[in-house]
Amino acid sequence: MKTAAAPTILGVVHTAPAFEMPGGACDCHVHVFGPDEKFPLSAKRRYTPGAASIGDLTAMHQALHIERVVVVHPSPYGADNAVTVDAVRKLGHRARGVAVIDGTISDAMLDDMHGAGIRGVRVNLESHGESDPAVAGRHLQHAAERVARLGWHVQTFTNLAILTALHDVILKLPVTLVADHFGLAQASLGTDQSGFAKFLTLLRSGNIYVKISAPYRISQQPNYNDAAPIARAMIAANPDRIVWGTDWPHPGAAKRDPALIEPFRPEDNGAALNRLAGWTRNRSELQKILIDNPARLYEF
Repeated sequence: MKTAAAPTILGVVHTAPAFEMPGGACDCHVHVFGPDEKFPLSAKRRYTPGAASIGDLTAMHQALHIERVVVVHPSPYGADNAVTVDAVRKLGHRARGVAVIDGTISDAMLDDMHGAGIRGVRVNLESHGESDPAVAGRHLQHAAERVARLGWHVQTFTNLAILTALHDVILKLPVTLVADHFGLAQASLGTDQSGFAKFLTLLRSGNIYVKISAPYRISQQPNYNDAAPIARAMIAANPDRIVWGTDWPHPGAAKRDPALIEPFRPEDNGAALNRLAGWTRNRSELQKILIDNPARLYEF
């Protein structure tokens, strides 16, 4: 059943999905920002977002018939996870979350977050410019050791070179690794780019999941057409280890200056769903990516 177009949300009208949305579909990568008076931003933030409320998020998902959601803690709050935990609690049983931790986060705090619905911890290497595989590997190992007892996964935002350099480290982690945004494989370089074949071996191993989310982070083409071969190769390598997300409200639309409020990208998430359907070969793959794999990974 086709849905009506979504109302305008944060200045964007979302196209209706061109296919029947399955029940229990999950958007595995969103952020919530604000209100600032309740959830102050970190003084060390690299950018200043505008407001993107739980109400805005819910309106977009209702219009697109997305029933489940994973709220990923955004970097402008540092390791203060209050905004994300609050969102997951308010969204209830249909929501899970991914936190950011540092040395100030105790085991008791992790237990409390688990009770709220947090199921993973994010290690954001790309935004902090970490290019040394040895250092990156230590960050991932430390995070994995902190959360293994809870059965959480470690999610990382980093590039293909780091991920492939850490191939053996990743295989030995005591938890599952989730790679953000296509592992930042560059769409213009195609499936023959350096490291891509090795990355697919990681996918086939079952030790990692990949989010085929935010194609604007890997492609400069209109409608991100050159991301299709990357997505299709990843799905073909292991359709049981692919999840999808919007990256709503799409931060990163401008050169970052913490002194200014950064606009969000005006991305059409209905078009993103239609793009995903075009990347899959059949309804079974779409079912796995939107429902089965998120349910397994996030314990819905």
